[in-house]
Amino acid sequence: MPATTPRAVFVTRESDYEQLLARHATQGQARFFLATRGQSLDVLEARHHQLQQTVKAARAAVPPEWRQATVRRADLDRFLFAPEDVVVAIGQDGLVANVAKYLSGQPVLGINPSPDLFDGVLVRVPLERLARLLPPSASGEVDAEYRTMVEAVLDGGERLLALNEIFIGHRSHQSARYTIATAKAHEDQSSSGLIVASGTGATGWARSIMQATHAAMPLGAEERAVAYFVREPFPSIATGTTLIHGRVTATPLHVTSRMNDGGVIFADGIEQDFLAFDWGRDVAIGPAAQALVLVAG
Repeated sequence: MPATTPRAVFVTRESDYEQLLARHATQGQARFFLATRGQSLDVLEARHHQLQQTVKAARAAVPPEWRQATVRRADLDRFLFAPEDVVVAIGQDGLVANVAKYLSGQPVLGINPSPDLFDGVLVRVPLERLARLLPPSASGEVDAEYRTMVEAVLDGGERLLALNEIFIGHRSHQSARYTIATAKAHEDQSSSGLIVASGTGATGWARSIMQATHAAMPLGAEERAVAYFVREPFPSIATGTTLIHGRVTATPLHVTSRMNDGGVIFADGIEQDFLAFDWGRDVAIGPAAQALVLVAG
């Protein structure tokens, strides 16, 4: 056991029920709003209570000598994770991606409160097994996957991490102009932007791009490689469409902005948490040195 008593950190996000109440102030007003549109609040309220009960049961599974903490997704950027923490994410798969970039090797156990609603690709630890998995997770004696993450480093030193993918493009999703450079070639492009995905992300946004473009790019979740995909590249006298997908391993992919305004880089679909990517800025993207330690369950 670590010299310091382990701490179980429970990560959750607001339920749809809570968000609806926040917009309408009271349950009555929320119920009226939905009723006038032929919808019911009851399903959302039931799922909210189901989430609460799952969190309550998960917290009861923590060894009595351990410490506990709870953090909402919106507060992750202000929460200080400690080396002895064991992270328990209770929610949909995206919650694991949200917390991954704030960690440095702490194990993550994902619990799915609504198996009929969420796929459970990353949140797959059965609630009834949590009590048995927490102690070996803290001591590093548990089966875990070391999932490769994507890292983007700007020329000014700013750094962004993602479990699924990093997006580079224009904030309004209009045409993005940039120069893309691999280890062997470079090209000026105009497109709807590009994403760089990990093996984990290859089951999400990247998967839909591969299906639409028939560009198969198999990646293992623990493989030290990422893949890039250009969205809707536009050919012209000044821009090409040759470098539209490929693997990135030891040599990072470089992208140089040709956008005077509106260029952005963001991770895992969180558009609000972006890095500005204006004309002349260069970003290097590749597999991150750190990985997500995901307890297999």
